[in-house]
Amino acid sequence: MNAKQIITALRAVREQKPLVLNITNYVVMNNSANGLLALGASPIMAHSRGELAELMPLVGALVVNIGTLDSSWIERMELAVALANRYDKAVVLDPVGCGASSLRTDTSRRLAEQAGRLIIRANASEIIALAGASSRGKGVDAQDGSEAALAAGRHLVHHYHADVVISGETDIILGESSEIRLENGHSMMPFVTGMGCTLSALTGAFAAVGETSGVAAAAVLGVAGELAAARSPGPGSLQLNLLDTLYQLDADTLEQCLKITVNRQ
Repeated sequence: MNAKQIITALRAVREQKPLVLNITNYVVMNNSANGLLALGASPIMAHSRGELAELMPLVGALVVNIGTLDSSWIERMELAVALANRYDKAVVLDPVGCGASSLRTDTSRRLAEQAGRLIIRANASEIIALAGASSRGKGVDAQDGSEAALAAGRHLVHHYHADVVISGETDIILGESSEIRLENGHSMMPFVTGMGCTLSALTGAFAAVGETSGVAAAAVLGVAGELAAARSPGPGSLQLNLLDTLYQLDADTLEQCLKITVNRQ
């Protein structure tokens, strides 16, 4: 994956405007929906048993975010993943707070086992916990750096046959035979709630047009966040400026600003 391929994927999202089904948490629904719209995709937030079977054939991808978890949501997430498998849809799993409680950890692992075409997008502490190692997460926040999650991420790639996006100061994206590092973004971004959840939603939009590595979404959000932070005095304005920057981001700016390193394994 290189800059030109990322630009091609962004153009495809804006031309095709894929519908992305999000089963996500109450905290970030607005953020995720607006992020998808600014990118050029079309969000739908749905978790009712009564409509999932009808919606799944129409969408391009499924994003499952476990941020505000309870028993009824778990049952609907499992149903949605089963339907995604039936219709050969990519599933983006955001295991929010994995490692913070047995409920979150067990649910994350069960959903990952069930998904046929899986992309895992999480912070380093969540990746480590999902792989069964000891992490230093604090609730939904990471206390581990991306480098510390490399071995765990590679384990998840092979165990679940998944692409894995480890978010952090450096985003590391792992595939069966590749390791890609992105050095974009800004230190202010973690002070906006749901920034990682927005990345998971954008990952679903790119997966819907065939870019299932997770690289394009991380690259686009990282560059947009970096540019938006440069004109934002604090997290409140960053949230607004990020949406504007996503909407306005063009190929030349993306290519000029992108800091990407590709390693083949």
